[in-house]
Amino acid sequence: MVSSSARRLATGLITAVSAAYSLLALTYFLHGPGYGAMAAVATLAVISTHYLNMRAGLRGERPPAYPLTIVLQAVVTYLPDFLPAGMSGVTAPMLAGTLLVFLPLGRGVALVVLMMLYEGTALWWGVDASVVTLFYVVTVPTTGAMTYALVRFTRVAADLEQARAELADAAVLKERLRISRDLHDGLGRSLTAIALKGDLASRLMERDPAAARTEVGELVQVAREAAQDVRHVARGYRALSLADEVNRAVALLESSGVGAQANLADAALPGRSEEALAWAVREAVTNVLRHSRATTCTITTSVNGGTLRLEVANDGVLAEPGPAGGGLTGLAERAAQAGGSCAAARTGAGGFLLTMEVAA
Repeated sequence: MVSSSARRLATGLITAVSAAYSLLALTYFLHGPGYGAMAAVATLAVISTHYLNMRAGLRGERPPAYPLTIVLQAVVTYLPDFLPAGMSGVTAPMLAGTLLVFLPLGRGVALVVLMMLYEGTALWWGVDASVVTLFYVVTVPTTGAMTYALVRFTRVAADLEQARAELADAAVLKERLRISRDLHDGLGRSLTAIALKGDLASRLMERDPAAARTEVGELVQVAREAAQDVRHVARGYRALSLADEVNRAVALLESSGVGAQANLADAALPGRSEEALAWAVREAVTNVLRHSRATTCTITTSVNGGTLRLEVANDGVLAEPGPAGGGLTGLAERAAQAGGSCAAARTGAGGFLLTMEVAA
């Protein structure tokens, strides 16, 4: 994982810098038994608190007992300054990184500036070498900035990885919803047509075998179209023609005994708009056959400015509506993707009207 690699890299660099400062402190202050023991204890205390703070920072968390561990690191950084030349000149750079990571950036920068002023003043009077003083003063902001950048780099990498995972999950969910919606809209009409034609063929079998064979042939054709729709859904290919869908809808309605009329405006449509309208016709006709005893159904389109409006109207709405489905919800989503809207409502005298408006 990218975030794990970034964390290991940042941990390695921060550990290497901390080890270098620790070795420098021990080497510099081991010139006397008493000072050497105190320097070792002070260095161990600084490294321990710095480790706890950085470990939490790299994980995007606050250290245990925050802000006590920050205060403790500051104390063990400056308390040993009674040693010759001041030990904080070596350990302060690590504290600068901690302050920049965990405090608001403006406040952390202000404290780092104060640390630089302190180190410059203390070392200038304690060491008769301005170059050495400048070196120790410069290491405070540079090491602090490096530590802050490494921690931020690690956290940004982790956030990007999490965002990528969330986007992948969203893409999977979107694809599942697409397949569910397309299967509902596509197979619903086909299965309804198969059921109707099969029922009609069974009734005609005795009195009109020729007509029954015709219905069975049409049933087979509808079944083949349904299988093709499933393959298209699986491949993500859903291009539909409004005119072809209307022609199939009219043929299906008339074969089911519903008088159908279609009046389509002559208008070129963007692919997404035409596809949304074609799905609307398919869903509307499926609902007419499933949920009504319609005798007439009209399908019309009209253009008004930059909008094309589809209307599918029928009579024979049942007094008790059937269970609500997800078809209209799917149509509303398709219409929104085409820059429009979809609505459905009962009309007077047992009628029903489905409308969809899309960008022309």
